[in-house]
Amino acid sequence: MDSRQSLLKNIRPEISNATISENMSADERFQNMVLRPIIKFQNDLLIAVFKNYIKKHKSVFYDLSIEKRIDYIENAVQKDMKLRNSMKGMIIGLFTVEEYEIYIQNSSALNKRMMNIVKQRLISNIQLFEKPEVLVAV
Repeated sequence: MDSRQSLLKNIRPEISNATISENMSADERFQNMVLRPIIKFQNDLLIAVFKNYIKKHKSVFYDLSIEKRIDYIENAVQKDMKLRNSMKGMIIGLFTVEEYEIYIQNSSALNKRMMNIVKQRLISNIQLFEKPEVLVAV
C-alpha cells in the first residue's frame, strides 16, 4: 500500500514553468515545489468556494465593474479571515508531514505567498464569476 506522502505527491500536477534553482530562497523553493502544484490541483474547489462566498455576501460582486471585482477578490482573500483560513486549510491539508514541518518554521511568509497565488488564480479566472443566469419558465 502506498504511503500518504507518495499518494499526495502523485496527485499534484506538474508545473513546467516553475523553476527550481540553487540560488533561490527556501521559501521560493517551497512555493514552486509545494504550494503552486497544490493550489493548481485545488483550483476548481477554490473557485467553487469563492462562488459560494459571493452568494453568501448578497451577490454585490455582480454589480461591480471589473476593476472593483478585482479589488473585491483581493480584499476578500486578504481581509476575510474565515475565507482565508478555509482556503489555507484546503491547501495545508494536502501537505505531506515533511512539508508541514517546513511550513511551520516560516508559516507567516509562506501564508503570504500562498494567499497571493490563490488571489492571482481567482483573478485570472474572474470570468467564471459571472452572475448565474436566472431561469425563466416559458
